[in-house]
Amino acid sequence: MGEFKMKTILAIETSCDETAVALVRDGKELLSNVVSSQVEIHRRFGGVVPEVASRRHVEQMTFLLEEALQQAQIKAEEVDAVAVTQGPGLVGALLIGVTAAKTLAYSLGVPVIPVHHVAGHIYANQLVGEMQFPLVSLVVSGGHTELILMEDHYDFERLGQTRDDAAGEAYDKVARLLELSYPGGPVIDQLAQKGKVTYNFPRAWLEPGSLDFSFSGLKTAVKNAIQSEQEVVVEDVAASFQTAVLDVLVEKTRRAVEQTGVRQLIVAGGVSANTELRRRLQSYARETGVTLSLPPLELCTDNAAMIAAAAYYAEQKGIKAGLDLNADPSLPLE
Repeated sequence: MGEFKMKTILAIETSCDETAVALVRDGKELLSNVVSSQVEIHRRFGGVVPEVASRRHVEQMTFLLEEALQQAQIKAEEVDAVAVTQGPGLVGALLIGVTAAKTLAYSLGVPVIPVHHVAGHIYANQLVGEMQFPLVSLVVSGGHTELILMEDHYDFERLGQTRDDAAGEAYDKVARLLELSYPGGPVIDQLAQKGKVTYNFPRAWLEPGSLDFSFSGLKTAVKNAIQSEQEVVVEDVAASFQTAVLDVLVEKTRRAVEQTGVRQLIVAGGVSANTELRRRLQSYARETGVTLSLPPLELCTDNAAMIAAAAYYAEQKGIKAGLDLNADPSLPLE
C-alpha cells in the first residue's frame, strides 16, 4: 500500500440521529471525538423522525466542528483531508454531513474521502488495536446485522446479512411492544439480566449453511406471547427475547469464524455494547483461542472517529471524491 502522505483527517458522521465530528491522526491516534446525541428528542416519538434529525444536524454542525478542532488543539488549516459518511442512512441526514464536508474541504483545499457507515463501525476497532488479517467482523446495529470477511484493509466480503429486521431494530420494536423507552437495546439488556428465560421463542436458522439472519418472526412471536398473556413479566420476556437473538448471533458468528479459519473476530455497531453478547463472545474466544476485538462503549454507537479511521485506509485504496459527491442512502459495502 505505499506511503500515505495525509496525516490528520477530520471526519463528519450524520447518518442517523447523532451529529458527530472527530479528528484522527495516522488512522489510529484519536485527537478528538465529539458527539451530539438526539436520543432525548426522538424518545417521545418512540423512534427517529428523519426531518427532526436533519434539522438538528444543521443546528449542531458549526458548533461541533469548532469543538472538535479545539479539543484536538489544532487549526483547521492543519487538516489534510475531510472524511464523511456517504451512506447508508437517512438521506436527509446524510446530505447535511456530505454538504458540510464538501464545503469545509473546498475552503481548506483538501480532498473529500467518502466512507461507508458499516466500514466505519468495523474500523472503530482499529482505534483500539491493530487489525489482524484475515478477520471476520460481526456488525450489529439498529440498521445492520452482517458478517463480513476481510482479507486486507478496506477489502470487504459479505458472508451473511439480515433478510428483514436488523438486530437493533428488533430490540427497538420489542421494546415498543413492552412499552419501554427508546432506544430499546440498553433497556432490554438491563431487564434481561433480572429475568428468566421462560418463553421458548423461535430461532431463525434459515436453510442449512446459511450465515444470513432473520428477526422479524421472533418479533412476531414476542407480540403474540404478550397479547395472549394475562400478566406479562417484562423481565422474563426481555430475557427470553435476548437469548433468542444472541443464540443466533453467536452461533452464526462461530460458524463464520470456523468456515473461514480467521485469526481475529471483531464486533462492531451499537448492539456490540450489549453486555450479554460481549460476555458470550469473550467466553467463545477464550475457549477457541481466536483473538476478539470489542470496541469500548463510546465507539460502539455512531461516532465520527470510526469514519476518520476508515477514511485513512479508504484513501490508500484510491477512494476519493470531488465536489459532486452525493449522499447514497443504500450505498453497497463491497
